[in-house]
This record gives sequence, C-alpha cells and structure tokens, in this order.
Amino acid sequence: MNILVVRNDKLGDFITALPAIYVLKKYKPDNKIIVLISELNRAIAQECDFIDDIIIDKNETVFELSRLIKNKRIDVSITLFSNNRVAVAQLLAQISHRIAPATKLAQFLYTTRVVQRRSQVKMSEFEYNLDLTKTLFNDINLDYRQPLLQLIDSDEVYNNFSNEFGIDKEIIVFHMGHGGSADANWEIDEYLILIQAIIDKNKFQVVLTFGPDEIDLYQKVKEKVKHTSAICYQSTQGLISFAKIIKHCRLFISASTGTFHLASLIGARTLTFFADSLFASAKRWRGVGDISFQEHYTIPTDVIEREKRLLYLVNKLSSL
Repeated sequence: MNILVVRNDKLGDFITALPAIYVLKKYKPDNKIIVLISELNRAIAQECDFIDDIIIDKNETVFELSRLIKNKRIDVSITLFSNNRVAVAQLLAQISHRIAPATKLAQFLYTTRVVQRRSQVKMSEFEYNLDLTKTLFNDINLDYRQPLLQLIDSDEVYNNFSNEFGIDKEIIVFHMGHGGSADANWEIDEYLILIQAIIDKNKFQVVLTFGPDEIDLYQKVKEKVKHTSAICYQSTQGLISFAKIIKHCRLFISASTGTFHLASLIGARTLTFFADSLFASAKRWRGVGDISFQEHYTIPTDVIEREKRLLYLVNKLSSL
C-alpha cells in the first residue's frame, strides 16, 4: 500500500507529524510511506528511515501538484493539515481514500472526515496527528521510539564545531529567534540576564545560535555579548548539521519555535518558553521527545509577573 502523508507547512508543524509517520511505517513495514512537505523540511525527511519517498510542494498550480501526486500511485492519503489547494490536488489525483480532520471548507473534498476539534486542545498537536492514523488502522500501536530522529556521525560534526570555537566544556544553547506559533518571547536584554547567570558560574560554555535568515539578530546580539565568553554561532550548513551540534548540548533554551521541536526530536534536553494562551501553550505544542527531557514555562503577560518569572529562571539556571 502506498500511503501519502501531507504536512507541507513549517518546521515545527512537520516535526509534529513524524510520530504519526513512524507508526504508520512500523504498523506494516511493507507499506510505502510518501510525504508531501515544504522544501524547508526536505533534509529532515531524508534523514528519517521510516520515510520512503518525498514530494516537495513548490507552490505549483493545483494541476501540477496533482500530477506529482498521481505519479506516486497513492492508495490512501492522510492530510494532517489541509487547505483547498491540497485537497483539490488529491481529488484530481484520483486517490480513492482521503482522510483529513473535519475543519474548514476543504474537508468536503475528502472521503473520510475526522472530527477532532483541535482548538479545544485536549491533546497536543502530535497526538492529534497520531490519532488520525487510527482511522486507517484501528489496531495501530501509537508508541514510537525515542529519540525519534537518530542522527549518524554527530560526534564528528560536534568535535569540529568544538575545535573551531575552542570549546572545552559542556554547552548550554540559547536560541533567541522565534516564529510559527511562538507568540511570546523574552526581549534580548532579558535573555542576556539569563545568559549571564550561567556565565557567572563558569561551569558551562554558552552558545547562542541563529538561523541563516537571522542576520540582524545575530549582529545585534554579537555586539551585546562581545565582552563575555558567550559564543555566537550562525548556522549556515543546514538543519541536519545544526541538529548534530545541539544534540550534544546540556540544555537547549528557546521559545516554542521550530528549533525547539528539532531539539526535542533528536533527544536534547529542552527548556522552552510559551505564550500565556491555550492556542500557543505547551499543552498544544510540547515536543515529540521524551517528556521527562522537557521543561515548559509560560511568559506572563503581566509586567510584574514577568519580572518574577525571569528572576525564578535566573535562580534556576544559576543552580545548574
């Protein structure tokens, strides 16, 4: 059976789909698992030994996308997040069994519509995705391995990174940038207070990471920390190289954004900041990794409570 799984949006969203993709492959290894994803997530999909084939959505016309899908001879599709274009493309590709959540007008273009009401946040995003697989196989085992993405040769990449920057201690990583559902974050100066709490103990090396498109943030922070021991690292070698570096960190600290989901995916310990709303909460967006490796903190909207939370985290990081 050729099974198409559709999640063609951002990094964190795609990572929340991986447990569902894994259990589909594990249920019957002879099944061929094909994913429809964005270009951003190609490298991660290629690293997953439970994904057999990839369709990259390059924002083609619906007819071109339909042709790409039809060429894969799909028997059944599970669309974890839908829009009209994706739904029509699958209809035109003549996939006989098409499963999707019962949301938006696009739901009427699928053969099986599953009522989930994700806005109620009774489960996390990745658990809702797992739940959809039961529509196809009602006896499927939803357990998945930890860590889910098992990187090869990460030691070599990390050793090269350590040698380049003269690192001789365990690292604690801060990633200040954010996007996606991360509706809240600390200001740069607030992050610097947290960073200084670790530097003062002289026990760990602080590494500040930045994505390739975060040039302005990288330059601004680099100037602010130039008189400290913190290392500013702008990742330009792709997501997998970045993942192999942060896999070795003692702790990965960030807002609830794609890099947090990547860190959780590879088994890193995380300390993550979430917005004070149900939609953007840890209840909805916790990582796919071992829950005992995750610490979640809400950033309060109230100014006084925000200062209290910052002080609490300073004390916590000082005790590491």
